[in-house]
Amino acid sequence: MATGRKPRPPAAPPPAAPPLERGRSTRYKIIEQTARLCTERQGAELSVAEIADAAGVFPNQVTYYFGSKDSLLVHAAFLGLLHDAKGIESIGPRSVNAASFRTDIARAVLTLPSLPAGISRPALAPVVEKHLDLLFRQSERYLRRLVRERGWRLDRDPAAEARTFWSAALGAVLLARAGAADAAAGLDLAGILTVRDP
Repeated sequence: MATGRKPRPPAAPPPAAPPLERGRSTRYKIIEQTARLCTERQGAELSVAEIADAAGVFPNQVTYYFGSKDSLLVHAAFLGLLHDAKGIESIGPRSVNAASFRTDIARAVLTLPSLPAGISRPALAPVVEKHLDLLFRQSERYLRRLVRERGWRLDRDPAAEARTFWSAALGAVLLARAGAADAAAGLDLAGILTVRDP
C-alpha cells in the first residue's frame, strides 16, 4: 500500500574542494616535491616530466602554475631556504652570548645546502623579490624576538640587520659557486651582524 510519500533521492557525494583550494594544494605539492628533488640530486638537471611525476601531476600543470621550470626552481629554492632559516633559529637561545651567536649563525648560514645561487635571471626578478622579502621579514621577526628575550641590542634597525646579513650570505654563495674559491672563507659574515651584549 502506498503511503503517498515519494522515494528519497540517493545522497549526494560530498562536495569537492573548491577549485582555488585545489589549485593551491597542487601548486604547493609541486614546489615541495621540486625542493625535495633538488636536495636529493644537487647539481643534477631536473626535467619537467621528473618533477611532475614526483608531484603526481601532469607536466603541463608545472608550466600552468609556474610559467617555466626556472620559475619553479626559484620557488623551490626559497622554500628550502625558508625551512632552513627557520631551523637555525635555535642557535640564538643556545648561544652563551651575542659574540658566540654571531659566529655560530654565520657559520650555520654559510653551510646551508639550500642557499640559492641561480636566482639572477631578470625575468624572474619579481619572484625572487617576493621570496627575499619573505626571508627578510622572517629574519627581522626572529631578531626582534631574540633581542627582546636575551636582552641583547642591535646597532641598527632589525630590518636593515636582516637584509644586510642575508645579502652578504647570498653574495658569498654566488661568488663561491662562480669559482672564487675562498669567497665564503674570506668573508667575515659574523662581523656584519651588530648583535651585542647589553
